[in-house]
Order: sequence, then C-alpha cells, then structure tokens
Amino acid sequence: MFPLILLYVVLTIIRPQDYVPGLDLVPILPVVLGLAFLAWLASRDKTFEAPQFIILPCFLLILMVSQVSNGWTGGALDELAHFGPVVIAFFVLGACCTTQRRVRVAMGVIVACSAVLALHGVGQAQTGMGWTGIPIGEGNRIQYVGIFNDPNDLGLLFAAALPMAVFLGRKGARGRWLWLAVAVLLLYGTYLTNSRGAMLAVLVTAGCYIWYRKGIVVAGTLGIIGLAALKVLSSRMEELDAGEESAAGRVDAWYAGLEMFRDSPLLGVGPGNFTEYNELTAHNSFVLALAETGFLGFILWLAFVGYGFWMMLTIVRHPHTAANEPGREAEWAMEKQLALTLLLSLCGLFACAFFLSRTYMVVLYLITAVVAGHYVGARRRWPELPTFRFARDGWRWVPAAMCSIAGLFVLVAVLLRTQ
Repeated sequence: MFPLILLYVVLTIIRPQDYVPGLDLVPILPVVLGLAFLAWLASRDKTFEAPQFIILPCFLLILMVSQVSNGWTGGALDELAHFGPVVIAFFVLGACCTTQRRVRVAMGVIVACSAVLALHGVGQAQTGMGWTGIPIGEGNRIQYVGIFNDPNDLGLLFAAALPMAVFLGRKGARGRWLWLAVAVLLLYGTYLTNSRGAMLAVLVTAGCYIWYRKGIVVAGTLGIIGLAALKVLSSRMEELDAGEESAAGRVDAWYAGLEMFRDSPLLGVGPGNFTEYNELTAHNSFVLALAETGFLGFILWLAFVGYGFWMMLTIVRHPHTAANEPGREAEWAMEKQLALTLLLSLCGLFACAFFLSRTYMVVLYLITAVVAGHYVGARRRWPELPTFRFARDGWRWVPAAMCSIAGLFVLVAVLLRTQ
C-alpha cells in the first residue's frame, strides 16, 4: 500500500504521463491510485482516528449537493469523478504515515519530486526550454506541465517542501549535505517562479520558525528586513500594493466572491462556477471555498485546514512526556521535530494558498494527509496527547468560520478603499 501511494505522489508531481510519448495513452494515475485503494481496503492499517477522515468525505458531499442545488444534477457525478480521487489519496496516504520512519520517507519523496521540478526550472531559465518541451513563461517565469503549468503552483510546492528539505538535512542525518543542497535549489526555484505569493510564503515560514525559536520581536524585525530584501530581489515584489493592476484585480475578485456568498450563502454558486460570475478566478483559496460551497462547505474546509495546524501545534507545545520513560527521549524529540516541520510546511502551503485559488488542489491534500497520519501515529505512541473528534469539537468551527468571513469582508473593504 505504501509503495503504491508513494508512486502516486511521484506521478502526481513529476507527471511523466504528461510529456513522455505513449504514457498519455495509459490511465496510469487512476490505475495506481485504484491499486493503492484496493490495498487500503484489504489492509488492517486503515484509520479514521483523525477528524479530517470524516470532514473530507462530508466536504465532497457538499460539493456534489452544491452542484445539484445550482441546477446541474450531473454535476454531482462530475464532482465525484474529480474530487473523489483526492479523497481516496488522502485516506490511503494518511493511513500509511502513522510511523516516524514513513513520515520521513513521505517527506523525502515530496522533496525529491520538488527538486526534479526545480531542476527543470533551472534548465528552462538557462535555455528557454525545459526537457518536458514547455518553454519558459511570460516574464521569464519558470513553469512545468499539468497542474504545475502556472508558476504560482510551482512556488506553492517549493514553499511547502522547503521545511521538509531543511529537516532532512538536519545535523546527524544521512545525506545531510545533499538535502541541504536541495533546500537551496528549492529556494532558487522559488525565486525563478517570481511568484509573490510563494516568496511571501517562504518569508512567513522563516518568520514562524524564528518566532518559535527566538520570539516575536526578533521574528518581526527580521521579517521587515526580509520583506525589504524581497522587494530588491524581485521586480514583481516592488509592485506589491493594493493599487497595482494585478493586486487590484485580485481584490476585485475577492469582492466578487463575497458577493457570490451573499447571493448563495448556504451552498454557494457551485464548484468551478466562480468564473461564470467573474472574469478572474478568486485568487484566494478561502474566498473560493466560501463563494463556491457556501457557509456549509466553508465550515468544513476551514475545519479541515484548522485541525492540521491544531494537531501539529499540540505536539510542539506538549510537555516532555518521555521524562518518566528512559530511552524514549530521542523518540519524543523526533516527534516534535517532525511536527514542527509539518507545521512550517502548512504555514508555507496556506500562506501561498491565500493568494491562489487552490481549494481543490491534490498536492494540498497529500501534504495534509501526512499531517493527519503523523498525529494519529503520535497518539498511538503517546496516549496522553489529546484526541480530536469532529463530533465533539466541530461546533468550534462555526464561530471560527463566522469570524473568518467577517475578517474577509473587513479586509476587502479596507483594500478597496486603498486602491
């Protein structure tokens, strides 16, 4: 089961089926995922212990119902076909990543695949053409094939994989210098995407780590310095203000999304229908979820995202439970390192997603599957860690969703006034 889902991750990120002649004739991704799912069904390692395993199927149901409520009955089957594989991949990978070794292996696969895409970008920047046959994009921004054809999506992947690469290159780790070299490569790849969201995500990730280690004052000071450095390094960062044309278009899209929510507050306008009401997509995963799936879908999506952060923070902040168990100090230390790494990856991932419409992107769910699996495994190893149950804790996400929506309205109102 684990090798099959790792192969699915490799095919999803590197995507040879999109450019190797002949592979496009074989439904290789569905076949590999189907085999992994059959192995999951036959396995004793199936788990439903994390609330995300309940929330994600419910979110899929909302996607289907939203399509029907907006007049397209066949849209329910369409959503099942498009988002159903994402749910399956989450269940299988989450069930596999319940041991520390498997979490490290999953991280290594994600980082290695990201490095392949970064190397493709380096070659593309040097010659103008990548080995996939994809030329460098407008503004000399690197791009890949398939779901990574947009430089912003490449940047999102690099920002999420960077903390994993740094962790794998920790002191004493096997292949330390190779992993650290990959981390530098991912940083350079992020620069080559010239994605403002990705650069800000890297800055946010670094700031969160410094905050954890040195405190908020040091993190804030270095963050200001880092933002100034980014404006020097990137021509697009120099244009970062609400009145700039691209930024203004995003703010207008956010406003349009909030108007869609007002018109269809319960179930939204339907997945994929945002551009039916606005020329541009939402350019914000939270606004997109709110506009297309309404309040019900937004609660579920916010809870799905929030539980990942909550779980990793719980491990990072939990007292040293190995004190009375000699010989387990190193195991607990590794537990916290893994949790901190995944927490920083989530920070990079969702900082980027705040500026992109990636509510349904499969990579997002693959990384959060590793997060959910890690917490399930950590609770098995350390039973004193708290249990999260959506049936018990789910009510918390209703006021959280209300406050988030109110915050989005206030943010958009302020940004519109500054244009």
